[in-house]
Amino acid sequence: MEERPLLLLDVDGVLNPLGRQVRGFRRYEVTVGGTVYTVFLHRDHGAKLLRLAEETGAALTWATTWEHLANEWIAPRIGLPSLPVVELAGAEPVADGMSAKTPHVAGFVKGRPFVWFDDALGPEDERYLENHPDVGEFLLIQVDHRHGLTDEHLDRARDWLSRFGPEKDDAIPGQ
Repeated sequence: MEERPLLLLDVDGVLNPLGRQVRGFRRYEVTVGGTVYTVFLHRDHGAKLLRLAEETGAALTWATTWEHLANEWIAPRIGLPSLPVVELAGAEPVADGMSAKTPHVAGFVKGRPFVWFDDALGPEDERYLENHPDVGEFLLIQVDHRHGLTDEHLDRARDWLSRFGPEKDDAIPGQ
């Protein structure tokens, strides 16, 4: 049986719009390693992402520089369970304009189809993924960092993932 597709989630710029508070988002102060960060999160994102995962049979996974801290600081504030994490230790840009996360994502997916919600992906990332031997089908969804994740982004992911068919029996997010 083929493994389930993935829904890869960035935090900053996707779940946490950057630059200003967006209507419907709540402000939180998060302290990490003695540094205080301000994040703006929308409670509805968790329920919408869980519904998308259930409907499509996809596994929600963090692909963020927050790494495991996303499970501690972000997930509970938007109603998500603890999720698997794409490890980014030592992530550095590989080429001009390419995200430092892209090689780590390529190594993590192991041929599984995936949708990646991120605000900092471009043509270099797409080319790298298209040419990587461990990467199968994928859809990069560029999110405007000023507004964050929208229903249109979720609908686009749902439409794309619908061709893989949900596996209702094991459609538990993050598994």
